[in-house]
Amino acid sequence: MSHLRLGVNIDHVATIRNARGGAYPDPIRAAIVAQEAGADGITAHLREDRRHIIDQDIAHLIGAIALPLNMEMAATEEMLAIALKHRPHAACIVPERREEVTTEGGLNAAGQHNHLQPLITRLKDAGIRVSLFIEPDPRQIEAALSLGAPVVEFHTGRYAHSEGEERAVELRRIADAAALAAKNGIEPHAGHGLTFDNVQPIAAIPQIAELNIGHFLIGEAIFEGLGPVVQRMRGLMDEARG
Repeated sequence: MSHLRLGVNIDHVATIRNARGGAYPDPIRAAIVAQEAGADGITAHLREDRRHIIDQDIAHLIGAIALPLNMEMAATEEMLAIALKHRPHAACIVPERREEVTTEGGLNAAGQHNHLQPLITRLKDAGIRVSLFIEPDPRQIEAALSLGAPVVEFHTGRYAHSEGEERAVELRRIADAAALAAKNGIEPHAGHGLTFDNVQPIAAIPQIAELNIGHFLIGEAIFEGLGPVVQRMRGLMDEARG
């Protein structure tokens, strides 16, 4: 089975840094540690309110790491201009509300076609791989296909925060969505709420090419160190694929 990529989201290293307004802990250092521990990419969400990652972080990451950078961004002209300036490997378009604590669900790609189309076209024309963070829903996959997005990332929050039969139903939704996306030539990724305890059933879905995991890894790193935590997650993903 194909290698499942791990993208490590370093947002919450920046959250801790920003709590004091200084330079530490440095999210760039976290990206380098994750790279050395077996990550395949680095993810950073430049939110409109700059609550964690800031503009300078994106510029520094591009120069400091050998791994591809996946910049999560809202579908706004401001974020488009930043992406076009820095040219990250990938741009993942996510929904964003200022009052939310974290991303609460998938992008309504089906309901925002006319808004998203020119933005996606400009990113693709700049050589940036575009992904849409969506629910594992056939309607949203169909929208991604019509928008020409080469990648979708399925929101796994509902799966992660459910139990028992409800979790089993969500897992089937994600597996079916991954198969549908792949059948239509779209590369499926997944992320949100994934932990050591729940990652393996998602990692075992053969069509999924990449998992993006952040908050849990940064939280566990307080106790075990970021390198060992990334290595352990990498091992669990490989085991599920094996």
